[in-house]
Amino acid sequence: MLDGQDWCLQCGAGGPGSLDTPGWRSTAAIVGAVAVLVLGAAAAGYAALSKGSPKPRTMTTTVAQVAPPASTTTPATTVTTPTTPGGAATTPAAKATLPLGAAKPPKIPLTAVTPKASEKSTTTTPTTETKTTPTTTTPSTTTTGSGEGAAGEEQQQSAILLDTNAASTYDPYNYPASWFGDPSLTIDGDTSTKWTAQVNPETAPKLAEGLLIDLKAKHKVAVLELITSTPGMAVQVYGANGHTVPESITDSAWVPLSSPRVVKKKHTRFKLRDAKKAFTYITLWISKAPASSVGTATAPGHVSVNEVELFPPKG
Repeated sequence: MLDGQDWCLQCGAGGPGSLDTPGWRSTAAIVGAVAVLVLGAAAAGYAALSKGSPKPRTMTTTVAQVAPPASTTTPATTVTTPTTPGGAATTPAAKATLPLGAAKPPKIPLTAVTPKASEKSTTTTPTTETKTTPTTTTPSTTTTGSGEGAAGEEQQQSAILLDTNAASTYDPYNYPASWFGDPSLTIDGDTSTKWTAQVNPETAPKLAEGLLIDLKAKHKVAVLELITSTPGMAVQVYGANGHTVPESITDSAWVPLSSPRVVKKKHTRFKLRDAKKAFTYITLWISKAPASSVGTATAPGHVSVNEVELFPPKG
């Protein structure tokens, strides 16, 4: 090795004193400096993170509202106002919220509702009249007899409500359909209209036809009210049950509810038997025409029924 050479370039051996140099001190100094730098960087990072803006605090302010009308109740509105680190409040748009589970308050109409004329009003405006004339109700005049109702009964029952197709012609002997009028006119509430039945000239004044009322269900019937423009005819009231109408008036299914009576007036009420028994069919059977309605072979006469009403028992 040359002077000043610490290592052999051929074999790698070190010269005398080459391994005894004080180089470790410089290495230790470097390591210590690096450690100081790392600790300083960590401290600087922590300080930087600590100086960041903190999370805004939340202030809860409860605002009491003015009491609403008595019909509704509005709960207090809770407004949440976030604040900045400096203490300045940032006020968002206030939004009223209902508490969980609370019902939505009803809407209050903006305009008053005007009641209709048919509705009852809480405020009555008295009217001035110069003279008040009481009205008098005159009871209907009826024929009195063992099978007919008397005039002036204490209380009038409401008639049994009938379907528009409840009335039909009862023609068990199959007379021509052209002999009869429209039976629905006897239950239309108009006494000026009527059902007619032609009188057979060969058997006059005897008749064998009637007006049938189908009640659609069993009803108790206490009174039959008859309006006719041909008084003097003989009639009788029958009742029956079952799903079909009996084929003949002599059928035992028909129950006589009145005796045969001559109708002497245009307006007659018949009190019926078996008022506690319910019937499905009621027949006004016409057995004789008045002498004025017999007619001739070329100009047959007619009998008519203007209106029929059935009434249930009282109570």
